[in-house]
Amino acid sequence: MRRPVLSRRRFLAQCVAALPAAQAGLMAAQIDQRRAPRGRDDVRRREEPLTLSQIGAVLRDTYPDLPSHFVFEYYPWYGSNPWRHWDADGRKPPEEIASSYRPALGPYDSRDTRVLEQHAKWIAAAGIGAVNLSWWGRDTYEDRAAPVVMDVMRAFGIKVTFHLEPYTNRSQTIVDDIKYLLHEYGERRRWDNFLLVQHADGAAAPVMKLFESIVPQTSTDCRGITRPIPTYVPNEVWREQTRRLKQELASEFDHFMLLADTLDIARAVVTGFDGGVSADPYFRVEKWDEVAANFNAHDLPFVFAANAGFDGVAPKVIPDDPCYRPGKVEPSPDVDWSSEASREREHQASARRIRESFEKTVRLQVAPASANLRRGFFLVYVNSFNEWHEGTQFEPTVSYGSLSATERRTYHDAAAGAYRLETLQSLMAQII
Repeated sequence: MRRPVLSRRRFLAQCVAALPAAQAGLMAAQIDQRRAPRGRDDVRRREEPLTLSQIGAVLRDTYPDLPSHFVFEYYPWYGSNPWRHWDADGRKPPEEIASSYRPALGPYDSRDTRVLEQHAKWIAAAGIGAVNLSWWGRDTYEDRAAPVVMDVMRAFGIKVTFHLEPYTNRSQTIVDDIKYLLHEYGERRRWDNFLLVQHADGAAAPVMKLFESIVPQTSTDCRGITRPIPTYVPNEVWREQTRRLKQELASEFDHFMLLADTLDIARAVVTGFDGGVSADPYFRVEKWDEVAANFNAHDLPFVFAANAGFDGVAPKVIPDDPCYRPGKVEPSPDVDWSSEASREREHQASARRIRESFEKTVRLQVAPASANLRRGFFLVYVNSFNEWHEGTQFEPTVSYGSLSATERRTYHDAAAGAYRLETLQSLMAQII
């Protein structure tokens, strides 16, 4: 006899009933209590910030599903037969790939279960409880890869959600596309490992984000030529889509969160998004406070992504464009990759960026003025597990000592190929 499909509403009712109610106000009180001096000897420590371990203790009390609140950006777009993405810009895999780094697993196929199992092991070992799949629309390569990715991640207790890329006509189909994702990868699978983020009041709901959702209408190049930006969407178009989305999901997901990739608080408010997010590694940590304060003032949650910097692959053929400038490495733009000492300094700087960005995004979300805290919403994106073209990956690389002489002139691998993942693991161990 066929079992009835579990409805979203019924599933969430069961989840909420099984979870202890933990209000955001209680969480704030716990943080204040841990910060407050307890005696004469503690007075001098009144202004000292809480440690990550102390913050973690409060978060664990508030969110029983805490590991699922840490989400790796994940890209299921690689192929090996035929080559896909690894062969960008004229590269010829497997010897030559479109990346500044050599993956420890080699140039792989995103549908290979052996690869996915190793990814899941690394992600789980780091303490991360969810991945956020890059999605380019229905029946695309990434959409067809989603089921096998979800199957493997489920076996390791890792939840899955989606971030919607700027595919054609996205602003016209966004409501139906989100409903498709909820039905296809949530309801039809009986919500086996679709990410439903618990809020401080005990309710659980999906959270998704849109890449390049709020961008300027035009850009002006180095010659003073102004052109329209193809991914620009007028405010009123987004407003109508977000209004319709809230209306159509209200009965089942009144806590549903759709985050806009933007630092522009004015447009985020006008367009009706539920919060903002930024994974831009060039927007440095020391600038984050002002943006967070702007969103807090409008009671709109904001999430900065923990990141390791940026080291995008250089084009094989320099574009015939007078405005072209090679991309800079972040956080050390002047690194000399032919020098082992300079290379090592960059990797040390990348590890510092991981620690600083991770701690900052956590602290901003539990600060007394935080809209995230007031709204009982906590989430940390990590950019990224495997965006190899941009060099943001935490997935382990081949170690420098294992590269050939030719590969050392081409690739930027560190002496310790897993240093980024290990750095993240040490931070997560203090939280969860």
